[in-house]
Amino acid sequence: MQIIQNRRHFMAGAAAAGAAGLIGATTDAWAEAPPETTSVRLPRWIDGAYCWAGMYLAGELLKAEGFTDVRYVQGDEKVDQAVWIARGDTDFSMNYAPVHVASIDVGVPIKVLGGLHSGCLELIANDNIQGIPDLKGKRVGMHDIDAPSRVLVALMAAYIGLDPDNDFEWVEESKPVEAFADGKFDAYLFTPPETQQLRAKKIGHTILNTTIDRPWSQHFCCMTSAAADYVNKYPVATKRVLRAIVKGADLCASDPAWSAGQMVERGFVDSYEYALQTLSDTRYDVWRDYDAEASMRFYALRMQETGMIKSSPQQIIASGTDWRFLKELKREMKT
Repeated sequence: MQIIQNRRHFMAGAAAAGAAGLIGATTDAWAEAPPETTSVRLPRWIDGAYCWAGMYLAGELLKAEGFTDVRYVQGDEKVDQAVWIARGDTDFSMNYAPVHVASIDVGVPIKVLGGLHSGCLELIANDNIQGIPDLKGKRVGMHDIDAPSRVLVALMAAYIGLDPDNDFEWVEESKPVEAFADGKFDAYLFTPPETQQLRAKKIGHTILNTTIDRPWSQHFCCMTSAAADYVNKYPVATKRVLRAIVKGADLCASDPAWSAGQMVERGFVDSYEYALQTLSDTRYDVWRDYDAEASMRFYALRMQETGMIKSSPQQIIASGTDWRFLKELKREMKT
C-alpha cells in the first residue's frame, strides 16, 4: 500500500508541477508494443550525483511504461560507474561524455543513447588563479588519472594550448573538498554537491563553468548509455527507459523545486538546498535541441588529439552509439 500511495503522491505532484503531459503512459507509449522485459537496473550514487536527477525521477515514470521491477543499484564506490555497467551490475549508466568515449575505445559493449543535460561542472581555484592559463606550473587536484576530474581538466588545458602532462603538478586526492580547503592543490574540477558546499563556505572561486563557458556549455555533460546486450534484446524496453529519463529531465527543467523535493523524499540525496541549486544551475532543457552525436564527436576528437584514445571519432560513434530511440522521442515529444 505504501508503494501505491507513494506512486500516487509522485504522479499527483508531477501533475501539479505542470507536467501532466509528461507522466503516465502516453498515447505514444500505449501505441507501442509492450516492453520485452519489465526489469531494469539503473545506477545510483548515495548522496551524490545530484545532476542525475532526471534518471532518479524516471523510476516512478517507468511503472507507467510497463516496468514492474525497477532497481537502483549502488555499485562499488571505489570505481567509476563506468565499471558498474562494464561488469554487468547495471543495465543503464549515466556518465560524462568523455567517460563513455573512453569505455567505447577499450571495447566496453555499451551504446550511448542520448544526452541528459549540459553544465554542472565548475573548475574552482584559489584566489591566485584567475583562469586556466594561470594553472601552468601549479598544483591541480584529481581523484585518479582516469577520473573525470583529470580527463576533463586535461582536455580544457589542451584546448587552449597547454600540455596537461607537463604543465601541471597533478595531486591525487580522494576527498577534494577538504583537500582544497586545506590548500593541498590550487584548483579542482568539482561536481555537485561539492560546488555548492564550497560556495556556502566561501572557499575558492570559479574559473570555468561548463554551464555557461564555451565550447563546453554547447555540449552535453552527462549522457545516457545502456548495455549493448540490453539494447539488442529489448529495443522497446530501451526506448521506454530513455523516454522516462528525458521526461525526468523535463520535470527538472519545468519545476526544479518539486524535483529537488522528490530526490530527497525518495532517498537519493540528503540536501534539498543543494539539490535545488544543482537543478536550477544545470541545463535540463537541452536534450531535444543539442546534438548528442556532435557532443560525442567533440570529446572523441579532443581525446584523440591528446592521445587519450586510439579510435577515431567516427569509430567511436559507429561502434558505441545508437540514436534511433532519441530521434523517435524528439518527434513524439515536441514542445
